[in-house]
Amino acid sequence: MAKFCTYLFLILSVTFSTFNLGSSSSSSEADILLSFKASIEDSRKALSSWSNTTSTHYCNWTGIACSSLSVTSINLQKLNLSGELSPSICDLQNLSFLNLADNKFNQSIPLHLSQCSSLETLNLSNNLIWGTIPMQISQFGSLKVLDFSRNYIEGDIPESMGFLKNLQVLNMGSNLLSGDVPAIFMNLTKLAVLDLSENPYLDSEIPESIGELGSLKQLLLHSSGFHGEIPDSFANLRSLTHLDLSQNNLTGEISQGLVSSLKNLVSFDVSQNKLSGSFPNGICNAKGLVNLSPHTNIFSGSIPNTTGECKNLERFQVQNNEFAGDFPYSLWSLPKVKLIRAENNRFSGQIPESISGAVQLEQVQLDNNSFAGKIPQGLGLVKSLYRFSASLNRFYGELPLSFCDSPVMSIVNLSHNSLSGQIPELKKCRKLVSLSLADNSLTGQIPPSLAELPVLTYLDLSANNLTGSIPLGLQNLKLALFNVSFNQLSGKVPYSLISGLPASFLEGNPELCGPGLPTSCSDDPRRHHSGGLTALACALISVAFVVGTAVFVGGFILYRKSSKRNQIGVWRSVFFYPLRITEQDLLIGMDEKSLIGNGGVFGKVYVVSLPSGEQVAVKKLVNFGNQTSKSLKAEVKTLAKIRHKNVVKILGFCHSDESIFLIYEYLQDGSLGDLLSRENFELQWEARLRIAIRVAQALAYLHKDYVPHLLHRNVKSRNILLDANFEPKLTDFALDRIVGEAAFQSTVASEAASSCYNAPECGYSKKATEELDIYSYGVVLLELVTGKQAEQTVSTESLDIVKWVRRRVNITDGVYQVLDPKISPSNQQEMIGVLEIALHCTSVVPEKRPSMVEVVRALQSLESQTIAANSHDLNEEPSIPI
Repeated sequence: MAKFCTYLFLILSVTFSTFNLGSSSSSSEADILLSFKASIEDSRKALSSWSNTTSTHYCNWTGIACSSLSVTSINLQKLNLSGELSPSICDLQNLSFLNLADNKFNQSIPLHLSQCSSLETLNLSNNLIWGTIPMQISQFGSLKVLDFSRNYIEGDIPESMGFLKNLQVLNMGSNLLSGDVPAIFMNLTKLAVLDLSENPYLDSEIPESIGELGSLKQLLLHSSGFHGEIPDSFANLRSLTHLDLSQNNLTGEISQGLVSSLKNLVSFDVSQNKLSGSFPNGICNAKGLVNLSPHTNIFSGSIPNTTGECKNLERFQVQNNEFAGDFPYSLWSLPKVKLIRAENNRFSGQIPESISGAVQLEQVQLDNNSFAGKIPQGLGLVKSLYRFSASLNRFYGELPLSFCDSPVMSIVNLSHNSLSGQIPELKKCRKLVSLSLADNSLTGQIPPSLAELPVLTYLDLSANNLTGSIPLGLQNLKLALFNVSFNQLSGKVPYSLISGLPASFLEGNPELCGPGLPTSCSDDPRRHHSGGLTALACALISVAFVVGTAVFVGGFILYRKSSKRNQIGVWRSVFFYPLRITEQDLLIGMDEKSLIGNGGVFGKVYVVSLPSGEQVAVKKLVNFGNQTSKSLKAEVKTLAKIRHKNVVKILGFCHSDESIFLIYEYLQDGSLGDLLSRENFELQWEARLRIAIRVAQALAYLHKDYVPHLLHRNVKSRNILLDANFEPKLTDFALDRIVGEAAFQSTVASEAASSCYNAPECGYSKKATEELDIYSYGVVLLELVTGKQAEQTVSTESLDIVKWVRRRVNITDGVYQVLDPKISPSNQQEMIGVLEIALHCTSVVPEKRPSMVEVVRALQSLESQTIAANSHDLNEEPSIPI
């Protein structure tokens, strides 16, 4: 019995000890999490469940996952968190996964997280992480996944990154990395994903060492300023599925070894480069999906036919290059191919009947090449095809009866070819929105079945040999464009097809008649009156009066309607992005309801909805010089190539001899100027400082990093657009390059004297300089610091903001009087620091203004709370030349 009691005591002791240890561990991990939470700013109370006051076990707290009651994973993505990342989190011994992406953590790279001994995945993407990559980055040596993408990390990539030998995923995309990429990748033998894309400040050749990564599956280097040739070593990347080298400055040729060795390619993108030579055989011997997606390349050479299978190919894009020779024949019949784009090259060859085997094909764009032959019958068997565009080629022969049998066909453009025969009856493609068959040799009548297509809005049949009358049923469609000019049509034009169109869309058909046309129709041409000359004269006078009145009224209506189309028939358009819209759609959409701003002295701004539901901003430029079409396209293309997260994208433009319409991405939250003008304007200092830094970085990019160097020349708060997160984007930049210097000067002359955004030297010098942009930017800084509009009347003084601020900083405590009182006093020292920078930027003497690069550094220094160490004591009045 005594022996049994002894055993029982030992068992109970061990059980009690184990229970105490479990409770202690549980309490410890909960405390660690609460300590980590204490350093975080949680404005939305997303971590409200993190509390010891509730009965919820910490393993069930928001974002927490456990194994055996031990925290192994923390996922706090997209919770609007900010603040500092405490190193206390590394006390969780089994933490292997930490995801803090899509928040607002604002700090340098948190090296202290390398103390998390079990951490395998660290994701801090899309935050406000700034600064350079420290040499101590090698301390993260146990990580398998490291994602710092979509932040503001700058500077060189240190060689110490080569010591992260366990990495399988390294994503540094969409940052501000610069300099030369070191040859460090031969050590990262486990790497499966490498993303250095969208780092526009990089200036490097692609390291040969990347070719040593035998496990690499995704290599994303697009939009990052890489130059030189594609390394031959890439032929060793046999596991590669995605290769994106687009939007760089790569030169040389694509080697035979590259395309024949990469058997598992899923995406091959070498767009917007300067590659040359012929494209080698073998691209279709790979079992992968090929995407040569050069959105705007300058390739040359030919792509020979191939005989491989490419059974998994879905996307093939080689548009906007200088490829020549026969198009790869076998691509047309691939069972999974969805997209083939090859426009703006010099390809030849034919589309084979075997295209019917491409049962998942959705989009084909071959415009502006040298394709020939007939449009194949097999095209109509592809029931998934929604766009077929092959204008400006050499296709000939009759259109097959089934060419538009796809039930989802939306856009057909076969204009500027040599097609003949009649237009088939189109009854099956009832989702057809746009049909362009202009400038061919088509004969016969306009098919009445076109009137049965319920969503047809764009119909261009001009410059053919069509005969007969215009089908009456077409007037029931809501046509935004109806162009049948320069055919041999005859008869009466339905009035509704005249009233909404310029006469130029009907010209070149002398046998057409109708109100407002050169020839008026008679209801009964055989009708004669036998009365005397007096009766006939009276009748003729009466008819002339009625017709004259109708022509006058109709002409007035046409004038009003055609004013917004502005000679619609001679418009030319260039799209840098795949916009599913025509210049006619844009012009029709630009009315008083879509007007969102007068655009200053350069013209009005409209918001236009695309068929996809997306919206674009369209700026109508007036008062421009006599630019040739070629030079205009070159200048706009120069601006459209700008790639900076804080510069609005130019999506395309339309122009005629009278007008220019620039198409921008649309930000629906308005501008900084709109925000400042609101009566109850409020914006926290953190957001204001972030706006100031991002705008400064964008201007520094235009001034120094983009080639050719550009000046904005119209910096003001109303040209700083904001998204929902107050992320700024510069717009209205470098318009002088589009309208011409003389026109630009004459346009701005009227407001130069009155606008306080303009530097004093504008009154005596017309020379465009960086200092002018810097002065204007300084005015924007003053707006952010004071919370006041630049040219607003303050109290009883009608002074601009520069004069108003300078007068007050010269009196006792004047500096504090100009600071926006809505901002917390705890931010006053930072505000004074920005005020200092603003006053330097708006110095009367241009030579005393800092460069935008210097401004960026000073503001970033403020943001990181080191301004006091880098400048004088901010508790004193700023010693600035006023």
